[in-house]
Amino acid sequence: MLRRPAALLSFSITARNLWSLLGFRFAPNLASCTTLQLSSSSTAGYRTRTRFRAMSTSVNSTSINEKDEQVFQDFKLLNAVNDRYGGVIVEVREAMDSALFGSVLRASIAQWRHQHTARTKFLDTVILLFGDGKLQDKKGVWIKLPIQHVNLVEAAVKEGFWFHHAEPNYLMLCYWIPEGTHTLPANASHRIGIGAFVMNEKREVLVVQESTGRFQGTGVWKFPTGVVNEGEDICAAAVREVKEETAVDTKFIEILAFRQSHKAFFDKSDIFFLCLLEPLSSEVQKQETEIEAAKWMPFEEYKAQPFVQKHELLKYIANICLAKKDGNYSGFSPVPTTSPFSDEKNYMYFNTTDLNGQ
Repeated sequence: MLRRPAALLSFSITARNLWSLLGFRFAPNLASCTTLQLSSSSTAGYRTRTRFRAMSTSVNSTSINEKDEQVFQDFKLLNAVNDRYGGVIVEVREAMDSALFGSVLRASIAQWRHQHTARTKFLDTVILLFGDGKLQDKKGVWIKLPIQHVNLVEAAVKEGFWFHHAEPNYLMLCYWIPEGTHTLPANASHRIGIGAFVMNEKREVLVVQESTGRFQGTGVWKFPTGVVNEGEDICAAAVREVKEETAVDTKFIEILAFRQSHKAFFDKSDIFFLCLLEPLSSEVQKQETEIEAAKWMPFEEYKAQPFVQKHELLKYIANICLAKKDGNYSGFSPVPTTSPFSDEKNYMYFNTTDLNGQ
């Protein structure tokens, strides 16, 4: 649809209709508005001022009074920064009374809701009045509460916020401004684990017995396993876990296979990577806090354990590992690379043997 220049349009907007259109619950006692200026901060500022300049006139007269009437509306807002998806992120850094926080939060939500309404419902009018349409649509609101400000949680929940995720030192809450179902991304859905297959030249495999967890007291010998830490590469995690549980130094070679399961850890899904590592040392020292015993065991003895023979998954793992050692299987090697999203090196895992013809 073509928009005609404002100079060619013949229209009138009353002050009361204009303020109602922009989402305010009150309107100044003005009949028409000839000049409107907006200045507000969409990111920072504990206090921001929105200034409206209007020309007043009598309701029953078409003449314009010479005296300008200025109307100021002050908003006390939380410090916030815009995210990339039409939302704002608030990180509380200073101590605050919960009642005061609730009031400031309500004022902030009202401002963000106003920005959303003004853009989504009256976009053409906003552009016409403000030219460049500086009002930014606000949808999702994120509040990061450090643990020392836990007293503010109840106030946020009362305003409609819900828990998104928690870390040792903060809680993240979120809020959705538009009507209807929110489209905010869910918290992390998976946990990443590794299992380390380490075999020496004697065809002995490195195994452990755990002193905690489901295998405690069962006598089952298993591969060293563990969970990948935040910001840690899979290949680094495998080397670290072997070192922590057995004191054996290793070199990461390949990912041999992976398995996905669900409802594994606090209702989160789990992805388990079976990793091939080359031993660089042989002396074994068990981890005192988690490992009951650790040693090198002949692979056939490991495979013959009733627990391994009973479970299909473990039988597959044993067969994959043996096929790899016999040269009949190719896994996925870590290849350092960059992406359009970051210049930092990360790893892509793929079958380099078949790709390179080696």
